[in-house]
Amino acid sequence: MKLYQSYFSPNSRRVRMFLAEKGLEVPCVDVDIRSGQSHTPEYLKINPMGAVPALELDDDTAIAESVAICRYFEALQPEPRLFGSTPKEIAVIEMWQRRIELKWFVPLTQYWLHSAPMWAYNVKQLPELAEQNRDEISRFLTWLDGDMADREYIAGDRYSMADIIALTTMDHANSAHVGHPVSPELHNLARWHQRVSGRPSARA
Repeated sequence: MKLYQSYFSPNSRRVRMFLAEKGLEVPCVDVDIRSGQSHTPEYLKINPMGAVPALELDDDTAIAESVAICRYFEALQPEPRLFGSTPKEIAVIEMWQRRIELKWFVPLTQYWLHSAPMWAYNVKQLPELAEQNRDEISRFLTWLDGDMADREYIAGDRYSMADIIALTTMDHANSAHVGHPVSPELHNLARWHQRVSGRPSARA
């Protein structure tokens, strides 16, 4: 079993954090996505989408997409349950995963692609699209901050996959190369971020 991943990729970090929470160790192969290594013929045989992470099993089955990989490991080792235990928990965590991805991570990716100089040679950048996504993110985070006033974690009273997705998204947004930091005036998000950043898995 091998995990193809990149330390430049927030999606790869999701899987590393998940494995750390589970106490699992998987051999990693670093893929230099900035130099285009994820689009070489060799890597495209593993993941034709040309993205990281990708998990290659011992029977040569390849599993791509970070959440799918994490679900595989959750099935192998259920405890601690990061996708929930009861039908209600599972549904609520899934709801929050979708919200964070669709309302924060996806718009953030679009903002980055259409604003960062590093993408200028790969994408026809549209400043108005960057602005539109920036505004969408700001509205969502303002709402999320208010919604989290009475709970410690994204999906309730315990740490879950939703927190992993949100933490990797927030740290990605705050990084210098993305340049869309979360306002410190969003006090509930800041409180949450400080708490989850203190977990050992956050260093994965």
